[in-house]
Amino acid sequence: MTDKLPKNFFWGNSTSSMQTEGAWNIGGKGKSVYDIRPATKDASDWHDAIDEYHCYDEDFDLMAKQGMNCYRFQISWSRVNPLGDGEFNEEGIEFYNKLIDALLARNITPMICLYHFDMPLHLAEEYNGFLSRHVVDAFVRYGTEMVKRFGDRVKYWVTFNEQNLYHMSEAFRIAGYLKGDKTDDELYQISHHVMLAHAGVANYVHEETDCKIGGMLAYSEVYPASPNPKDILYARQINEFLNRDLLDVFVYGRYSNEVMTYVKNHHIDMDYQADDDKTLIKVTSDFIAFSYYRSDTISAEQVPEGTIPNYYLDQGVKKNPYLEISEFGWQIDPLGSRDILTKVYNEYNVPMFPIENGIGVREDFDGSEIQDDYRIKYHRDHIQAMKDAIFEDGVEVLGYLGWGLIDIPSSSGNMDKRYGTVYVNRTNHDLKDMKRIPKKSYWWLKHVIETNGGDLSDLK
Repeated sequence: MTDKLPKNFFWGNSTSSMQTEGAWNIGGKGKSVYDIRPATKDASDWHDAIDEYHCYDEDFDLMAKQGMNCYRFQISWSRVNPLGDGEFNEEGIEFYNKLIDALLARNITPMICLYHFDMPLHLAEEYNGFLSRHVVDAFVRYGTEMVKRFGDRVKYWVTFNEQNLYHMSEAFRIAGYLKGDKTDDELYQISHHVMLAHAGVANYVHEETDCKIGGMLAYSEVYPASPNPKDILYARQINEFLNRDLLDVFVYGRYSNEVMTYVKNHHIDMDYQADDDKTLIKVTSDFIAFSYYRSDTISAEQVPEGTIPNYYLDQGVKKNPYLEISEFGWQIDPLGSRDILTKVYNEYNVPMFPIENGIGVREDFDGSEIQDDYRIKYHRDHIQAMKDAIFEDGVEVLGYLGWGLIDIPSSSGNMDKRYGTVYVNRTNHDLKDMKRIPKKSYWWLKHVIETNGGDLSDLK
């Protein structure tokens, strides 16, 4: 299929602040929980990243030359508010003012994510992160202030990166949680508090501005490992508890009936207070954003009896014999992305926006262009799956943003796991010169964007 995408279609790049900016201790920035994490054998520390704090003009020139018209970046909460709930740092805010203006000067639409796991250290140490409603209030204050400061120029917003991760065991690593027993009650309290924080900002955006905001999920397609009815049940429950539960709030302003029934029957204390209904019921979404990298396959027989659905994937994942697997163990499944786009749009009738997609691969630069045909194939297949969802299934899709299309440390801090179409010359433990060097995939994606998705073929 060679259909071109709509003229206003977004092509772009997504990143987080701690994986790009560096400059961890300058410009009035306070510490985040990432700033105190040391380097390890297989990971860098978080002090330098790719130094986009100083190099954003060069990076934006590369994006513009490639034809990108959208950049989804993250504001570092502790850069603009060093303690998380104290005074705002005008020097940090001015950095983002300049960054936004630099994007607009290149005709690149800015999209802001407010939180990508890097809790201000003060809020983590003093309040245990999103386990506390104090941090909910602090986040809403921070988020609404950023909308006030930048909403005249930034019209697309996301509150939390991959918000459903706060419904999984990952929540205890990304929510600023530093102490406790990681109980089921605490998991549900964190997830509910994060949703209240999203609601506070989203409701402000819709009541006070002309900006657009949507919820975002880390959407892993999960298949049953066999026709065993229990595998099918577990796959459906995973979708209900980790995806549809949040989608119901993003679109309808209420949690899933099944999930809330489970909470009641299992006597889970999620700190649901009487006035919370008034906040949630006002929530709407202008789009549904999601990241997609892989699919998973669930085997119920591997999950211990009594495990809550939120944790099924921790022990129940089984290899899918029909899929290729990346060197980092992720199952490559373009068709899964089409299924997500179509089923979510069919049910919720809200525009879809895939804002993270990519493949991480170890690569070395020897002075010649990196021939990353594997990356070209990955993106081609996923873009084609998206086009099939649009043209065959009738899904409204706003754009396609790849993840880390200029190399950045992975979410674990591993610079060896590279997603970019541009190589950045540094390793986990040697910053080298951080030179930016386009790979073969850079030129391929440039052509795809020039044809607005009409030509996905190999470079001539």
